[in-house]
Amino acid sequence: MDTGVGMGMTIGDAAKASGVNAKLIRYYESIGLIPEAGRTVSGYRVYSPSEVNVLRFVKRARTLGFGIERIQRLVGLWQDRSRCSSEVKRVALEHIDELEAKIAELAAMRDTLRELADACHGDERPECPILRDLAG
Repeated sequence: MDTGVGMGMTIGDAAKASGVNAKLIRYYESIGLIPEAGRTVSGYRVYSPSEVNVLRFVKRARTLGFGIERIQRLVGLWQDRSRCSSEVKRVALEHIDELEAKIAELAAMRDTLRELADACHGDERPECPILRDLAG
């Protein structure tokens, strides 16, 4: 089949190969995270193996909790063969700092809820320190 843009994968094939669903692929294109795919003569998107590799990269970065802006930066660094690894490390360390802050925040929430749950008798009485705390 002559696609008009060379042989490539359909969006469904790219989704299967990358593990990124088609809706997300279209979204990533719309925000410029990945380049817009080439189109067949009949208008279907087609993806090259290198574009599928970018999708895999993005998916892995998302599983590590990176936000879109940082992923854009990382994709740019990944594709820049003249980059310094120190730039990549700086992006990772910034993300680690944010993750550690979130972990501390979650631990504080857990500890507060544990104290409230421990203070609650959990019986038939209506008095409940958990609800009292939530009510302010």
